[in-house]
Amino acid sequence: MAQRALFIANARAGHGRPALTEASVHLEGLGFELIRPTGADIPGIAALRRQLDEVDLVVVAGGDGTINAVIGALVGQPKPLGIIPLGTANDLARTLGIPSDLPAAGAVIAAGRARRIDVTTVNGHYFCNVASIGLSVDIARLLTGQTKRRWGVLAYALASLQAVRHLRSFHAVIRTPDGAIPTRSVQIAVGNGKFYGGGMVVAEDATIFDHQLHVYSLDVDHWWEMLALFPALRRGSHIHWRRTRTLVTPEVQVTTRRPRTIDIDGELILRTPADFRVLPAAVSVLCPPA
Repeated sequence: MAQRALFIANARAGHGRPALTEASVHLEGLGFELIRPTGADIPGIAALRRQLDEVDLVVVAGGDGTINAVIGALVGQPKPLGIIPLGTANDLARTLGIPSDLPAAGAVIAAGRARRIDVTTVNGHYFCNVASIGLSVDIARLLTGQTKRRWGVLAYALASLQAVRHLRSFHAVIRTPDGAIPTRSVQIAVGNGKFYGGGMVVAEDATIFDHQLHVYSLDVDHWWEMLALFPALRRGSHIHWRRTRTLVTPEVQVTTRRPRTIDIDGELILRTPADFRVLPAAVSVLCPPA
């Protein structure tokens, strides 16, 4: 009997509607019966949970924003998530080793090997990769759908160079169960997974299976220091820089002198104060072999 897959597709993701059509045809060719969500193309958490009893798995064809929109419905559920990476950055797929090539990504889903990944909540909102405050918010504001479609992942680098010219620091307090750390930062990032921002690395030893949040604060004074830091941020070796504060913790709170916007995997939807908590092994995802 064919497996029934709830097929959630974002036509606004990086590769657009033709890629979604190709993905659905490919999955049906692999023997899956695709069930479309009732109502909106990307259903809310409550609507998605109501449909889980009707299917064997959920497949998201889109990017990290689409995955974050539905991941809360899968927390604590046995139904696995399959991913067809059709966004611009596809950082969760990168963290899990899911290939961007459609036949290869489809083969991962068809193989049916599931691992449970950590998910994090910030002020009750679920995310998989990284949430940050500061420079990344300015970068996200510069990343329009048009620039991402035109330049792909390169758009992140172009926006970064543009945003760093107007670098501004801010005062914050980072609180963990071990105490409070006051800081004057240009960026504070809280990582659940490893990759964000089109391939930046929150920490070289971070994983999405370690039940920990990897936190860093960039306490730099001048924009040119960030130019020197960008290569290290691609590798995750920035954690060894003198002007970088780092910590690993299952929960963290960030407060700022005035409310500041939070970038959650490219979505600007919340403001500080922010309360982050990791949910260990919260969601089952179909992945390549470890």
